[in-house]
Amino acid sequence: MQHLPADHYARGGPHIITPAASRPTQTYMRPLAFALAITFALMGLTAAALALFEFAIRTAAVIGSLSGPVGMGLTIRLLHAKAK
Repeated sequence: MQHLPADHYARGGPHIITPAASRPTQTYMRPLAFALAITFALMGLTAAALALFEFAIRTAAVIGSLSGPVGMGLTIRLLHAKAK
């Protein structure tokens, strides 16, 4: 805001205050665009990591569920063969 001299204010004339020069839009848009790009990249990396973890967990669950009965069957068969 501009300073109004006392003599100008005392005369009672119109007081015209001009706004400060505004910055161009690019001054604000470039940092905003970079911040949004970084945010979306981090969101994509997080989604990819979560998908990879889910795939690993599902694979481990499938292998675990398949090896349970097979492992029990082999153990019983081996123990039964030694008992004879």
